[in-house]
Amino acid sequence: MDEALLLKKGGRIREILTWEVAVEELKKLSFVAAPFVAVALSQYLLQVVSMMMAGHLSELALSGVAIATAFCNVTGFSLLWGLSGGLETLNGQAYGAKQYHKLGSYTYCAMICALTICLPVCLFWMYMDKLLVLIGQDPQVAEIAYSYAMWLIPALFAYAILQSQIRFLQSQSLVLPMLYISLATLCFHVSVCWVLVFKSGLGYTGAALAISVSYWYNMILLGLYIRYSSSCEKTRSLHLKDVFMSVGEFLRFAVPSAVMACLEWWSFEILVLMSGLLPNSKLETSVLSICFSSDSLHYNIPLGISVAASTRISNELGAGNPQAAQVTTFVSVLLTLVETLIASTILFCCRHVFGYAYSSESEVVLKVTQILPLVCLSLITDGLHAVACGIVRGIGWQHVGAYANLAAYYLAGIPAGILCGFVLKLRGEGLWVGMLVGSSVQALLLALIIAFADWKKQAIKARDRIFLGTSAADTAFQSE
Repeated sequence: MDEALLLKKGGRIREILTWEVAVEELKKLSFVAAPFVAVALSQYLLQVVSMMMAGHLSELALSGVAIATAFCNVTGFSLLWGLSGGLETLNGQAYGAKQYHKLGSYTYCAMICALTICLPVCLFWMYMDKLLVLIGQDPQVAEIAYSYAMWLIPALFAYAILQSQIRFLQSQSLVLPMLYISLATLCFHVSVCWVLVFKSGLGYTGAALAISVSYWYNMILLGLYIRYSSSCEKTRSLHLKDVFMSVGEFLRFAVPSAVMACLEWWSFEILVLMSGLLPNSKLETSVLSICFSSDSLHYNIPLGISVAASTRISNELGAGNPQAAQVTTFVSVLLTLVETLIASTILFCCRHVFGYAYSSESEVVLKVTQILPLVCLSLITDGLHAVACGIVRGIGWQHVGAYANLAAYYLAGIPAGILCGFVLKLRGEGLWVGMLVGSSVQALLLALIIAFADWKKQAIKARDRIFLGTSAADTAFQSE
Protein backbone atom coordinates (compact mmCIF):
# COMPACT_ATOMS: atom_id res chain seq x y z
CA MET A 1 0.00 0.00 0.00
CA ASP A 2 1.56 3.34 -1.03
CA GLU A 3 1.69 6.56 0.96
CA ALA A 4 -0.97 8.31 -1.12
CA LEU A 5 -3.55 5.63 -0.37
CA LEU A 6 -2.73 5.82 3.33
CA LEU A 7 -3.19 9.56 3.32
CA LYS A 8 -6.65 9.10 1.79
CA LYS A 9 -7.52 6.73 4.62
CA GLY A 10 -6.87 9.41 7.25
CA GLY A 11 -9.69 11.32 8.84
CA ARG A 12 -10.82 13.07 11.96
CA ILE A 13 -12.23 10.88 14.68
CA ARG A 14 -15.63 12.61 14.65
CA GLU A 15 -15.97 11.89 10.93
CA ILE A 16 -15.36 8.16 11.21
CA LEU A 17 -16.78 7.25 14.64
CA THR A 18 -20.40 6.13 14.56
CA TRP A 19 -22.37 4.10 17.08
CA GLU A 20 -22.09 0.97 14.93
CA VAL A 21 -18.32 1.40 14.52
CA ALA A 22 -17.86 1.97 18.26
CA VAL A 23 -19.89 -1.11 19.21
CA GLU A 24 -18.02 -3.27 16.73
CA GLU A 25 -14.67 -2.05 18.08
CA LEU A 26 -15.86 -2.65 21.64
CA LYS A 27 -16.58 -6.28 20.73
CA LYS A 28 -13.10 -6.70 19.25
CA LEU A 29 -11.45 -5.10 22.29
CA SER A 30 -13.47 -7.20 24.73
CA PHE A 31 -12.56 -10.42 22.89
CA VAL A 32 -8.90 -9.79 23.75
CA ALA A 33 -9.26 -7.84 27.01
CA ALA A 34 -11.60 -10.12 28.98
CA PRO A 35 -9.54 -13.32 28.66
CA PHE A 36 -6.29 -11.43 29.21
CA VAL A 37 -7.60 -10.04 32.52
CA ALA A 38 -7.97 -13.64 33.70
CA VAL A 39 -4.49 -14.48 32.36
CA ALA A 40 -2.93 -11.53 34.23
CA LEU A 41 -4.82 -12.37 37.44
CA SER A 42 -3.75 -16.02 37.24
CA GLN A 43 -0.09 -15.06 36.94
CA TYR A 44 -0.42 -12.47 39.71
CA LEU A 45 -1.98 -15.05 42.03
CA LEU A 46 0.95 -17.47 41.66
CA GLN A 47 3.12 -15.27 43.87
CA VAL A 48 0.21 -14.42 46.18
CA VAL A 49 -0.57 -18.11 46.81
CA SER A 50 3.07 -18.87 47.60
CA MET A 51 3.27 -15.91 49.97
CA MET A 52 0.04 -16.89 51.74
CA MET A 53 1.19 -20.46 52.30
CA ALA A 54 4.63 -19.32 53.49
CA GLY A 55 2.88 -16.89 55.84
CA HIS A 56 1.19 -19.79 57.62
CA LEU A 57 4.60 -21.09 58.68
CA SER A 58 5.66 -18.08 60.76
CA GLU A 59 5.61 -14.28 60.82
CA LEU A 60 9.36 -14.29 60.15
CA ALA A 61 8.90 -16.46 57.05
CA LEU A 62 6.16 -14.13 55.79
CA SER A 63 8.39 -11.08 56.21
CA GLY A 64 11.30 -12.73 54.39
CA VAL A 65 9.13 -13.96 51.53
CA ALA A 66 7.46 -10.55 51.17
CA ILE A 67 10.84 -8.79 51.02
CA ALA A 68 12.21 -11.34 48.52
CA THR A 69 9.11 -11.07 46.32
CA ALA A 70 9.34 -7.27 46.19
CA PHE A 71 13.10 -7.34 45.55
CA CYS A 72 12.86 -9.96 42.79
CA ASN A 73 9.93 -8.23 41.12
CA VAL A 74 11.71 -4.89 41.05
CA THR A 75 15.13 -6.13 39.92
CA GLY A 76 14.14 -9.05 37.69
CA PHE A 77 10.58 -9.81 36.71
CA SER A 78 9.60 -6.19 35.98
CA LEU A 79 12.65 -5.84 33.73
CA LEU A 80 11.73 -8.94 31.70
CA TRP A 81 8.08 -7.90 31.50
CA GLY A 82 9.12 -4.51 30.18
CA LEU A 83 11.57 -5.92 27.63
CA SER A 84 8.91 -8.13 26.10
CA GLY A 85 6.82 -5.00 25.52
CA GLY A 86 8.93 -4.37 22.43
CA LEU A 87 7.16 -7.31 20.82
CA GLU A 88 3.79 -5.59 21.18
CA THR A 89 4.90 -3.08 18.55
CA LEU A 90 6.91 -5.31 16.22
CA ASN A 91 4.78 -8.46 16.29
CA GLY A 92 1.50 -6.56 16.25
CA GLN A 93 2.43 -4.40 13.28
CA ALA A 94 3.98 -7.35 11.41
CA TYR A 95 0.79 -9.38 11.89
CA GLY A 96 -1.35 -6.48 10.70
CA ALA A 97 0.85 -6.16 7.61
CA LYS A 98 0.49 -9.93 7.00
CA GLN A 99 4.25 -10.43 7.27
CA TYR A 100 3.65 -13.55 9.33
CA HIS A 101 7.18 -14.95 9.05
CA LYS A 102 8.53 -11.96 10.98
CA LEU A 103 6.61 -12.84 14.16
CA GLY A 104 8.73 -15.94 14.71
CA SER A 105 11.98 -14.04 14.11
CA TYR A 106 11.06 -11.22 16.49
CA THR A 107 9.85 -13.63 19.17
CA TYR A 108 12.93 -15.86 19.13
CA CYS A 109 15.09 -12.74 19.14
CA ALA A 110 13.22 -11.51 22.24
CA MET A 111 13.77 -14.85 23.99
CA ILE A 112 17.52 -14.76 23.33
CA CYS A 113 17.83 -11.16 24.57
CA ALA A 114 15.71 -11.84 27.68
CA LEU A 115 17.62 -15.00 28.61
CA THR A 116 20.87 -13.06 28.28
CA ILE A 117 19.56 -10.41 30.68
CA CYS A 118 18.75 -13.14 33.22
CA LEU A 119 22.43 -13.90 33.83
CA PRO A 120 23.45 -10.54 35.42
CA VAL A 121 20.14 -10.47 37.32
CA CYS A 122 20.97 -13.85 38.89
CA LEU A 123 24.42 -12.60 39.91
CA PHE A 124 22.77 -9.56 41.50
CA TRP A 125 20.34 -11.76 43.44
CA MET A 126 23.27 -13.74 44.87
CA TYR A 127 24.22 -10.66 46.89
CA MET A 128 20.67 -9.96 48.04
CA ASP A 129 21.28 -10.83 51.72
CA LYS A 130 24.24 -8.46 51.96
CA LEU A 131 22.35 -5.66 50.21
CA LEU A 132 19.32 -6.05 52.49
CA VAL A 133 21.46 -5.96 55.64
CA LEU A 134 23.30 -2.94 54.23
CA ILE A 135 20.03 -0.96 53.94
CA GLY A 136 19.04 -1.88 57.50
CA GLN A 137 16.99 -5.05 57.10
CA ASP A 138 16.97 -7.62 59.89
CA PRO A 139 19.68 -10.27 59.20
CA GLN A 140 17.24 -13.14 59.81
CA VAL A 141 14.73 -11.68 57.37
CA ALA A 142 17.52 -11.06 54.86
CA GLU A 143 18.67 -14.68 55.11
CA ILE A 144 15.16 -15.99 54.44
CA ALA A 145 14.74 -13.58 51.54
CA TYR A 146 18.06 -14.72 50.05
CA SER A 147 17.13 -18.42 50.27
CA TYR A 148 13.74 -17.73 48.73
CA ALA A 149 15.30 -15.77 45.85
CA MET A 150 17.79 -18.53 45.07
CA TRP A 151 14.91 -20.95 44.51
CA LEU A 152 13.26 -18.36 42.23
CA ILE A 153 16.18 -18.31 39.79
CA PRO A 154 14.72 -21.12 37.62
CA ALA A 155 11.47 -19.13 37.49
CA LEU A 156 13.34 -16.14 36.07
CA PHE A 157 14.49 -18.06 32.99
CA ALA A 158 11.05 -19.59 32.42
CA TYR A 159 9.46 -16.13 32.81
CA ALA A 160 11.81 -14.71 30.15
CA ILE A 161 10.53 -17.22 27.59
CA LEU A 162 6.94 -17.12 28.85
CA GLN A 163 6.54 -13.36 28.36
CA SER A 164 7.79 -13.63 24.77
CA GLN A 165 5.32 -16.45 24.12
CA ILE A 166 2.48 -14.38 25.56
CA ARG A 167 3.30 -11.39 23.33
CA PHE A 168 3.57 -13.75 20.33
CA LEU A 169 0.05 -15.08 20.89
CA GLN A 170 -1.34 -11.74 22.00
CA SER A 171 -0.35 -10.02 18.74
CA GLN A 172 -2.48 -12.58 16.88
CA SER A 173 -5.41 -12.22 19.34
CA LEU A 174 -4.96 -15.89 20.35
CA VAL A 175 -5.96 -15.22 23.95
CA LEU A 176 -8.22 -18.19 24.71
CA PRO A 177 -5.36 -20.73 24.69
CA MET A 178 -3.47 -18.48 27.12
CA LEU A 179 -6.56 -18.29 29.31
CA TYR A 180 -7.04 -22.05 29.55
CA ILE A 181 -3.35 -22.73 30.14
CA SER A 182 -3.05 -19.97 32.77
CA LEU A 183 -6.04 -21.31 34.72
CA ALA A 184 -4.62 -24.83 34.51
CA THR A 185 -1.27 -23.49 35.77
CA LEU A 186 -2.92 -21.76 38.73
CA CYS A 187 -4.72 -24.95 39.77
CA PHE A 188 -1.48 -26.89 39.32
CA HIS A 189 0.40 -24.31 41.41
CA VAL A 190 -1.98 -24.43 44.37
CA SER A 191 -1.60 -28.20 44.74
CA VAL A 192 2.16 -28.25 44.11
CA CYS A 193 2.76 -25.35 46.49
CA TRP A 194 0.79 -27.04 49.28
CA VAL A 195 2.78 -30.25 48.89
CA LEU A 196 6.16 -28.52 48.74
CA VAL A 197 5.49 -26.14 51.66
CA PHE A 198 3.68 -28.41 54.13
CA LYS A 199 4.47 -32.01 53.14
CA SER A 200 7.99 -32.05 51.70
CA GLY A 201 9.75 -30.32 54.58
CA LEU A 202 11.05 -27.53 52.33
CA GLY A 203 8.99 -24.90 54.10
CA TYR A 204 9.18 -21.39 52.66
CA THR A 205 11.75 -22.45 50.03
CA GLY A 206 9.11 -24.88 48.75
CA ALA A 207 6.89 -21.87 48.04
CA ALA A 208 9.58 -20.40 45.77
CA LEU A 209 10.24 -23.77 44.12
CA ALA A 210 6.51 -24.07 43.41
CA ILE A 211 6.61 -20.76 41.49
CA SER A 212 9.57 -21.99 39.45
CA VAL A 213 7.87 -25.29 38.65
CA SER A 214 4.62 -23.53 37.73
CA TYR A 215 6.30 -21.02 35.41
CA TRP A 216 8.08 -23.85 33.60
CA TYR A 217 4.80 -25.78 33.43
CA ASN A 218 3.06 -22.74 31.91
CA MET A 219 5.91 -22.10 29.48
CA ILE A 220 6.05 -25.71 28.29
CA LEU A 221 2.28 -25.89 27.71
CA LEU A 222 2.32 -22.65 25.71
CA GLY A 223 5.35 -23.90 23.77
CA LEU A 224 3.53 -27.10 22.85
CA TYR A 225 0.50 -25.12 21.71
CA ILE A 226 2.64 -22.82 19.56
CA ARG A 227 4.54 -25.77 18.09
CA TYR A 228 1.57 -27.95 17.17
CA SER A 229 -1.41 -25.61 16.75
CA SER A 230 -2.55 -24.90 13.21
CA SER A 231 -3.34 -21.32 14.32
CA CYS A 232 0.41 -20.63 14.59
CA GLU A 233 1.44 -22.47 11.43
CA LYS A 234 2.28 -19.31 9.47
CA THR A 235 3.87 -17.38 12.34
CA ARG A 236 6.10 -19.85 14.20
CA SER A 237 8.72 -20.24 11.47
CA LEU A 238 12.35 -19.90 12.52
CA HIS A 239 15.02 -18.30 10.32
CA LEU A 240 18.23 -17.92 12.31
CA LYS A 241 19.63 -15.22 10.02
CA ASP A 242 16.50 -13.09 10.49
CA VAL A 243 16.56 -13.67 14.25
CA PHE A 244 20.04 -12.24 14.71
CA MET A 245 19.43 -9.44 12.22
CA SER A 246 16.38 -8.43 14.30
CA VAL A 247 18.35 -7.86 17.53
CA GLY A 248 19.01 -4.17 16.93
CA GLU A 249 15.45 -3.48 15.83
CA PHE A 250 14.01 -5.36 18.82
CA LEU A 251 16.23 -3.61 21.37
CA ARG A 252 15.26 -0.23 19.89
CA PHE A 253 11.76 -0.83 21.23
CA ALA A 254 12.46 -3.24 24.10
CA VAL A 255 14.94 -1.09 26.05
CA PRO A 256 12.69 2.00 26.34
CA SER A 257 9.75 -0.34 27.04
CA ALA A 258 11.69 -1.87 29.95
CA VAL A 259 12.68 1.58 31.20
CA MET A 260 9.05 2.71 31.00
CA ALA A 261 7.83 -0.29 33.02
CA CYS A 262 10.62 -0.23 35.60
CA LEU A 263 10.42 3.50 36.31
CA GLU A 264 6.74 3.13 37.14
CA TRP A 265 7.14 -0.08 39.16
CA TRP A 266 10.12 1.22 41.15
CA SER A 267 8.40 4.48 42.09
CA PHE A 268 5.59 2.68 43.91
CA GLU A 269 8.03 0.42 45.73
CA ILE A 270 10.09 3.45 46.79
CA LEU A 271 7.06 5.15 48.34
CA VAL A 272 6.01 1.94 50.15
CA LEU A 273 9.55 1.57 51.53
CA MET A 274 9.42 5.20 52.70
CA SER A 275 6.45 4.33 54.89
CA GLY A 276 8.94 2.49 57.10
CA LEU A 277 10.47 5.88 58.01
CA LEU A 278 7.17 7.32 59.26
CA PRO A 279 6.12 7.48 62.93
CA ASN A 280 4.26 4.27 63.87
CA SER A 281 5.85 2.71 60.79
CA LYS A 282 4.37 -0.74 61.42
CA LEU A 283 0.82 0.61 61.07
CA GLU A 284 1.63 2.88 58.12
CA THR A 285 3.47 0.15 56.22
CA SER A 286 0.69 -2.39 56.83
CA VAL A 287 -2.02 0.02 55.64
CA LEU A 288 -0.10 1.11 52.54
CA SER A 289 0.65 -2.52 51.71
CA ILE A 290 -3.07 -3.38 51.99
CA CYS A 291 -4.04 -0.48 49.74
CA PHE A 292 -1.24 -1.17 47.27
CA SER A 293 -2.21 -4.86 47.04
CA SER A 294 -5.84 -3.95 46.39
CA ASP A 295 -4.88 -1.36 43.78
CA SER A 296 -2.53 -3.86 42.09
CA LEU A 297 -5.26 -6.51 42.03
CA HIS A 298 -7.68 -4.16 40.28
CA TYR A 299 -4.92 -2.97 37.92
CA ASN A 300 -5.20 -6.25 36.05
CA ILE A 301 -8.54 -5.12 34.56
CA PRO A 302 -7.25 -1.94 32.86
CA LEU A 303 -4.09 -3.92 32.01
CA GLY A 304 -6.27 -6.31 30.00
CA ILE A 305 -7.85 -3.36 28.16
CA SER A 306 -4.36 -1.91 27.65
CA VAL A 307 -3.13 -5.14 26.07
CA ALA A 308 -6.19 -5.30 23.83
CA ALA A 309 -5.67 -1.68 22.76
CA SER A 310 -1.98 -2.29 22.03
CA THR A 311 -2.83 -5.36 19.95
CA ARG A 312 -5.60 -3.72 17.95
CA ILE A 313 -3.66 -0.48 17.32
CA SER A 314 -0.46 -2.23 16.25
CA ASN A 315 -2.43 -4.57 13.97
CA GLU A 316 -4.32 -1.71 12.33
CA LEU A 317 -1.26 0.48 11.86
CA GLY A 318 0.60 -2.46 10.33
CA ALA A 319 -2.36 -3.03 8.01
CA GLY A 320 -2.32 0.65 7.04
CA ASN A 321 -5.64 1.55 8.71
CA PRO A 322 -5.04 4.76 10.74
CA GLN A 323 -8.78 5.39 11.09
CA ALA A 324 -9.33 2.05 12.83
CA ALA A 325 -6.39 2.75 15.17
CA GLN A 326 -8.01 6.06 16.14
CA VAL A 327 -11.31 4.36 16.85
CA THR A 328 -9.57 1.76 19.03
CA THR A 329 -7.86 4.52 21.00
CA PHE A 330 -11.13 6.35 21.69
CA VAL A 331 -13.11 3.22 22.61
CA SER A 332 -10.38 1.79 24.87
CA VAL A 333 -10.06 5.03 26.84
CA LEU A 334 -13.85 5.31 27.20
CA LEU A 335 -14.16 1.67 28.30
CA THR A 336 -11.40 2.12 30.89
CA LEU A 337 -12.98 5.30 32.23
CA VAL A 338 -16.36 3.60 32.69
CA GLU A 339 -14.85 0.51 34.36
CA THR A 340 -12.66 2.49 36.77
CA LEU A 341 -15.52 4.81 37.73
CA ILE A 342 -17.68 1.79 38.60
CA ALA A 343 -14.87 0.09 40.56
CA SER A 344 -13.93 3.24 42.49
CA THR A 345 -17.58 3.94 43.35
CA ILE A 346 -18.06 0.42 44.73
CA LEU A 347 -14.83 0.65 46.75
CA PHE A 348 -15.81 4.06 48.15
CA CYS A 349 -19.20 2.74 49.28
CA CYS A 350 -17.46 -0.18 51.04
CA ARG A 351 -14.68 1.91 52.63
CA HIS A 352 -15.91 1.45 56.22
CA VAL A 353 -15.80 -2.36 56.07
CA PHE A 354 -13.11 -2.96 53.45
CA GLY A 355 -10.27 -3.08 55.98
CA TYR A 356 -11.80 -6.11 57.72
CA ALA A 357 -10.91 -8.21 54.66
CA TYR A 358 -7.26 -7.85 55.70
CA SER A 359 -7.26 -7.25 59.45
CA SER A 360 -9.48 -7.43 62.52
CA GLU A 361 -7.57 -4.69 64.36
CA SER A 362 -9.71 -1.55 64.64
CA GLU A 363 -6.72 0.78 64.25
CA VAL A 364 -5.80 -0.75 60.90
CA VAL A 365 -9.41 -0.76 59.66
CA LEU A 366 -9.86 2.92 60.62
CA LYS A 367 -6.64 3.93 58.87
CA VAL A 368 -7.65 2.00 55.74
CA THR A 369 -11.03 3.79 55.79
CA GLN A 370 -9.28 7.17 55.89
CA ILE A 371 -6.96 6.48 52.95
CA LEU A 372 -9.46 4.65 50.69
CA PRO A 373 -10.90 7.83 49.05
CA LEU A 374 -7.40 8.46 47.68
CA VAL A 375 -7.19 4.84 46.54
CA CYS A 376 -10.49 5.28 44.69
CA LEU A 377 -9.00 8.18 42.75
CA SER A 378 -5.91 6.07 42.06
CA LEU A 379 -8.05 3.35 40.49
CA ILE A 380 -9.16 5.89 37.89
CA THR A 381 -5.76 7.49 37.20
CA ASP A 382 -3.94 4.13 37.21
CA GLY A 383 -6.47 2.70 34.77
CA LEU A 384 -6.18 5.65 32.41
CA HIS A 385 -2.39 5.65 32.41
CA ALA A 386 -2.39 1.86 31.90
CA VAL A 387 -4.46 2.11 28.73
CA ALA A 388 -2.39 5.10 27.59
CA CYS A 389 0.75 2.98 27.94
CA GLY A 390 -0.91 0.27 25.84
CA ILE A 391 -1.69 2.80 23.12
CA VAL A 392 1.90 4.06 23.22
CA ARG A 393 3.26 0.50 22.87
CA GLY A 394 0.92 -0.18 19.96
CA ILE A 395 2.22 2.90 18.12
CA GLY A 396 5.86 2.16 18.97
CA TRP A 397 6.46 5.19 21.18
CA GLN A 398 8.02 3.36 24.13
CA HIS A 399 10.79 5.95 24.30
CA VAL A 400 8.19 8.71 24.71
CA GLY A 401 6.50 6.70 27.47
CA ALA A 402 9.84 6.32 29.27
CA TYR A 403 10.38 10.10 29.31
CA ALA A 404 6.80 10.64 30.48
CA ASN A 405 7.25 8.15 33.34
CA LEU A 406 10.52 9.75 34.39
CA ALA A 407 8.90 13.18 34.57
CA ALA A 408 5.66 11.97 36.17
CA TYR A 409 7.05 9.81 38.95
CA TYR A 410 10.51 11.18 39.70
CA LEU A 411 9.97 14.89 39.11
CA ALA A 412 6.38 15.02 40.40
CA GLY A 413 5.12 11.89 42.19
CA ILE A 414 7.96 11.01 44.58
CA PRO A 415 8.72 14.66 45.54
CA ALA A 416 4.99 15.22 46.16
CA GLY A 417 4.89 12.09 48.36
CA ILE A 418 7.90 13.23 50.40
CA LEU A 419 6.44 16.73 50.76
CA CYS A 420 2.99 15.56 51.85
CA GLY A 421 4.14 12.57 53.92
CA PHE A 422 7.03 14.08 55.85
CA VAL A 423 6.97 17.89 55.55
CA LEU A 424 3.20 18.37 55.80
CA LYS A 425 3.02 15.37 58.18
CA LEU A 426 0.15 13.66 56.34
CA ARG A 427 2.02 10.35 56.83
CA GLY A 428 0.60 7.42 54.86
CA GLU A 429 -2.05 9.56 53.17
CA GLY A 430 0.71 11.93 52.08
CA LEU A 431 2.74 9.15 50.49
CA TRP A 432 -0.34 7.93 48.65
CA VAL A 433 -0.90 11.49 47.39
CA GLY A 434 2.53 11.10 45.79
CA MET A 435 1.41 7.91 44.01
CA LEU A 436 -1.76 9.68 42.87
CA VAL A 437 0.14 12.71 41.59
CA GLY A 438 2.58 10.48 39.68
CA SER A 439 -0.09 8.42 37.92
CA SER A 440 -2.18 11.55 37.20
CA VAL A 441 0.72 13.42 35.62
CA GLN A 442 1.70 10.35 33.61
CA ALA A 443 -1.87 9.87 32.32
CA LEU A 444 -2.10 13.57 31.42
CA LEU A 445 1.25 13.65 29.59
CA LEU A 446 0.50 10.52 27.58
CA ALA A 447 -3.04 11.75 26.83
CA LEU A 448 -1.64 14.98 25.38
CA ILE A 449 0.93 13.07 23.31
CA ILE A 450 -1.70 10.67 21.95
CA ALA A 451 -4.18 13.50 21.27
CA PHE A 452 -1.74 15.20 18.91
CA ALA A 453 -0.60 11.99 17.20
CA ASP A 454 -0.53 11.99 13.42
CA TRP A 455 -2.10 8.60 12.82
CA LYS A 456 -1.56 8.64 9.05
CA LYS A 457 2.13 9.28 9.59
CA GLN A 458 2.39 6.48 12.17
CA ALA A 459 0.70 4.04 9.79
CA ILE A 460 3.21 4.94 7.07
CA LYS A 461 6.11 4.45 9.49
CA ALA A 462 4.74 1.10 10.62
CA ARG A 463 4.47 -0.12 7.03
CA ASP A 464 7.97 1.13 6.22
CA ARG A 465 9.36 -0.54 9.33
CA ILE A 466 7.86 -3.91 8.46
CA PHE A 467 8.53 -3.93 4.72
CA LEU A 468 11.79 -1.98 4.52
CA GLY A 469 13.38 -3.08 7.80
CA THR A 470 15.78 -1.42 10.20
CA SER A 471 16.76 1.52 8.02
CA ALA A 472 13.17 2.70 7.91
CA ALA A 473 12.93 2.33 11.67
CA ASP A 474 16.01 4.52 12.06
CA THR A 475 14.49 7.15 9.81
CA ALA A 476 11.24 7.02 11.79
CA PHE A 477 13.01 7.68 15.06
CA GLN A 478 15.08 10.52 13.65
CA SER A 479 12.03 12.28 12.24
CA GLU A 480 10.05 12.23 15.49
